[in-house]
Amino acid sequence: MRTATPLRPLADAQAAALEAAQQQVNQLVLGKPLEVRLAFVALLADGHLLIEDLPGLGKTTLAHALAATLGLDFQRIQFTSDLLPADVVGVSIYDAPASRFEFHPGPVFTHVLLADEINRAPPRTQSALLEAMAERQVTLDGVTRPLSEPFFVIATQNPVDLVGTYPLPDSQLDRFLLRISMGYPNAEAERALLLGEERRLLISQARPQLGRDDLLAIRAAVQQVHVSEALVDYLQALIARSRNHPGVRVGLSPRAGLALLRAARAHALLLGRGHVLPDDVQALFPHLAAHRLVANADAGDARALARSVLLAVPVD
Repeated sequence: MRTATPLRPLADAQAAALEAAQQQVNQLVLGKPLEVRLAFVALLADGHLLIEDLPGLGKTTLAHALAATLGLDFQRIQFTSDLLPADVVGVSIYDAPASRFEFHPGPVFTHVLLADEINRAPPRTQSALLEAMAERQVTLDGVTRPLSEPFFVIATQNPVDLVGTYPLPDSQLDRFLLRISMGYPNAEAERALLLGEERRLLISQARPQLGRDDLLAIRAAVQQVHVSEALVDYLQALIARSRNHPGVRVGLSPRAGLALLRAARAHALLLGRGHVLPDDVQALFPHLAAHRLVANADAGDARALARSVLLAVPVD
C-alpha cells in the first residue's frame, strides 16, 4: 500500500508537550502503555472512552492521571441507581427575589468528566449524558447550552457484578470512540505499585503538561494527517466485511467508519507521523469495533469477533 511523503504534523514544542504528557501518565499508571496510548487517541480524536474491567485495576486512576496531566477542569459522577438526570446536567431553581428561574449547571459542564460505573444509572439518566456526549450541548427547559471545549468523557463499568445494573444501549455505546480493558498488571509493575508511593498522592503532585490551547491545537493537527486513497479502500473493505461476516448480525455503520478514520489519524500523530498506515487501523480496530458489532447468539466474544473481521481483510 502506497503512502504519502511524511509530513511534520506538530511543532517541536507541541510534540514535546504531548510526549511529556504521555510519559507522565505512564508513570502514574504503571505497566499500561497501550491503554494510555489508546486513551490519548480518544482524547485527540475528539471522542470518548469507555473502560470496562474488574474493580481495582486502575480505571479511575487512569482517568485522574489524564485530568491532572491535561490541566483541565475535572468532575466525577458516581453513577448509582437513584441518580437523576438533573444530577448530571443541572437544574433550574426559582429565584423568588428576582422572580425568575436560575440555571445551576451540573457536573457535565466541565472539560474532563469521569462517569464512574455508568451502567448503574437508570436509562433516563444515561440518556441525559447521551446528548452531551453526542452534541456537546445540554437542552433544559427549552434552552440549549453549549458545553466547554474540549469535552472528554471517560466512563467506567464493571462487567462482572451486573446485579442492579442497566446495560448501555447500542446508541450510547456508539458514542464511545474506544472501549478498553485495563487487565492485571505484570509482575514488575505490580511490585512497583506495592513498594511505591500511593497513586493518589502522586497524582495530586502531578504538574500539567498540556493546557486547553495546546490540546485544541493538537486536535486541529490531527485533522491534517494525510489519508491515502488506498488506506480508505482498506478501511471500507473492513466495514463491508463487518456487514457480511457470518458471526455478525449488525455490522459497522458509516459513523463507525468516520470514527475509525479519525482515530487512525490521532494514532498516527501520536507516533510522530503525518500520514496514516494500515498499522494504525489494525491497532485500533478491535477497540473501536467490538462494542459496535451486534453478534449472532453463537458468535462468542465480541473482541474475538472484531479480530476475526480484521484478519479476514488482507492489506493490498
